Amino acid sequence: MTTFDDRERSYETKFALDAELRFKAEARRNRLLGEWAAELLGKSGEEARTYAMTVVTSDFEEPGDEDVYRKLAGDLEGKAAEATIRAKMEEMMIEAKRQIIDEAR
Repeated sequence: MTTFDDRERSYETKFALDAELRFKAEARRNRLLGEWAAELLGKSGEEARTYAMTVVTSDFEEPGDEDVYRKLAGDLEGKAAEATIRAKMEEMMIEAKRQIIDEAR
């Protein structure tokens, strides 16, 4: 096996790990967003957890974050402005990454 083969395998492994971490962070972010939105909607307990999962699954409609944004914007109409939702999406992504990194330690 050559150094080139080792390097190629290393890059492939890193790419796969990065993709897995990105997926986990996005799913965690969506759950956190769902919990935030559920609170704004007056949901609690099991109803809030169920709602949060609908936000998580909304991300499977298309690539990117717009499907999640549309879900939240539709559900939070009159309760949260576009800028608020988008800012919360950014904030929760940072928090999701932090949680995943902390769990890996």
